[in-house]
Amino acid sequence: MGATGCGKSKLSVDLSIACGYEAEIINSDKMQLYRGLDISTNKISIPERRGVRHHLLGDLDPADGELTPADFRDLAGAAVADIASRGKLPVVVGGSNSFIYSLLVDRSGPEDRVSPQLRYDCCFLWIDVAFPVLCDYLCRRVDEMVETGMMEEMADFYSSESWPGRTGLLKSIGVPELEWYYKMGDDEGGWDTVRRSVYEDAVRKIKENTCRLAERQVGKIMRLKSGGWDLHRVDSTDVFRERLRAEDEAEEEEEELVMMTAAAESGGGQQRRKSKIKRRRQWVEVWEKEVMDPSVKIVKQFLQEE
Repeated sequence: MGATGCGKSKLSVDLSIACGYEAEIINSDKMQLYRGLDISTNKISIPERRGVRHHLLGDLDPADGELTPADFRDLAGAAVADIASRGKLPVVVGGSNSFIYSLLVDRSGPEDRVSPQLRYDCCFLWIDVAFPVLCDYLCRRVDEMVETGMMEEMADFYSSESWPGRTGLLKSIGVPELEWYYKMGDDEGGWDTVRRSVYEDAVRKIKENTCRLAERQVGKIMRLKSGGWDLHRVDSTDVFRERLRAEDEAEEEEEELVMMTAAAESGGGQQRRKSKIKRRRQWVEVWEKEVMDPSVKIVKQFLQEE
């Protein structure tokens, strides 16, 4: 569990491989349930899954309507039963806490009260990141998503005559913010002042709304913890500080490479790749020490007790 962007998907795969049991992952992110908008919904890629089977990830048709918590309880409950029947470990991952709650509670009580009675024996991991650090990272992630094809993905979405009926995805971050931009139509690849202003305002709103979403998600997790859920908090703040520091270094190195002479530029690509690998290794080492290793220890202890 945790706010958007905190590394839940990565940890779920790491745990599935390292916990000592064959495991399969059940997605509980509302938007990632549906096919389409893989960049905008930040679905974990096939290479990143590292061969671990995922359930309810891009499986549903968004035109079939918005899935309710009760619907998710049925679908995810069936997935849990299927995985367990084959002697494997179900790992539920996602930031949609209302779906997680619906799946796990034995029976719902008053809406203002958290039920501590659960259907399953659960080991809860809450990946937490200091909010200012997470928000900084999320804003940069939006920029990265734009650079890696988010706008083209959204253009395809809005160019379809059936997009208003794809209700499952209409609440995805980026869809409502960019609607007016795409309704303006194509200006043959050019930029006018109004169109650029609408675009920049949309990207700004995406960043703001992503940070607000993260804040709401943490609030809901705190409510579950206060209601008696035994959540193991794993602090990933240092990991994200290291990632942000590495990105700052990358920008500085990129500026230096741009200033290289034409003769030296032929080796620039190789140098970039080496620098990227080095920077990733640095934050991954912090991830393994601060997040993965403690999480594996918690899960193994839980499984041994069971």
